[in-house]
Parts: sequence; structure tokens; C-alpha cells
Amino acid sequence: MHALHYPVTLPADYDMDIIRTRVATRGHLMDGFEGLGFKAYLMRERGVAGSPVNEYAPFYLWNTVEGMNSFLWGGPFQGIPDDFGRPVVRQWTGLAYEEGGAADAPALVAVRHTRPVPDGRVLAEVMEDAAREAGRLAGRDGAVCAAAAVDPSRWETVHFSLWARERPEAEGDVFQVLHLSAPGRKSLPRGRQW
Repeated sequence: MHALHYPVTLPADYDMDIIRTRVATRGHLMDGFEGLGFKAYLMRERGVAGSPVNEYAPFYLWNTVEGMNSFLWGGPFQGIPDDFGRPVVRQWTGLAYEEGGAADAPALVAVRHTRPVPDGRVLAEVMEDAAREAGRLAGRDGAVCAAAAVDPSRWETVHFSLWARERPEAEGDVFQVLHLSAPGRKSLPRGRQW
């Protein structure tokens, strides 16, 4: 499992209905994409739910590197650089994935929480803690799913969770889910990834 995320920060006066329309007209194009676990079309709006910025920020969990590479280099991703400029694309190696009790409900919001891997800690212990945290998040009321991943180039973990409730039981940046393409979500490996 691989996580991929590219937040596109937009001007403070940007009309976020442009993003809503973009997702409403194009979001379905990823609904059957080969190798994709899921793509959450995410948006934050300045002043809403504590967001300091306007941001379009898709988040992906991939079942295969081939699918991810096909997306990035095979054409579909090109729409982002064409329309917004080339964003920084973050990638993380999967640590854990769990379905939540609300797995069959529509995802309304997502939470992304990154944290540095502390110096001096045993790496195996930090990764085990991150994997357990994904399980704890998935076990909370209203959780659709939760994942943990690590970027060893920056020594940073990310926890990502989808929620079927407007007020999630998780810390981090809260995003509205505009659409969820999930052709391979049922195939994402459960539990710890090593």
C-alpha cells in the first residue's frame, strides 16, 4: 500500500465552487482506475472548520505502484499541473490500514495528521505505534476507515481517516470529502503492512 497526497493551496478569495464543479464533473473518472485503493477528493475552505486556507487536496491509497505510476505519468494527473501548476506530490509507504464500523456509510469528512518520527526512538516501536493508532482511529464511532504511513525521506508519519460524521474523533486537518473513488478499497490489505 502506498499513500499519495498533493495539497494545492489556493488564494484566499478563490471561488471554491470551481473545485466543487471540477470534482462533480471529473471525479467519476477515477471510479474504476486500475491499482487504486481509493482517492478521496478533499477540500478545505478558509474560515470553515478552522481552516486557515482554501485548499484542494486529493489523498490516495494505492494497491499497486504500477497504478500510481500510471496515474502520475500516464495522463490523468496532468490536469493538476495544467490547471494549478505543478504541486509537491507527497508519498508515504503504508504501515497499516483498517476499515471502520461505518465502512459502508458515505465519507463526509477526512482528517490528515502528520507528525515527525522523534530522534532517538527505536524505529520499529514508532512504526508499531503508528499502526496501532490506525486501528484505534478505525475503532472510533463514525470511522469509515483509517490508515497510517511513513515518509522515511522526511522521517514523518501520516494518519489519514475518513468519517461518516461531521465531527470526527481525530486530531489533524479536517477536509470536506467531495467524492470518493474506491475501485480497490476492498482489496487494500488490512492490518500492519510488514
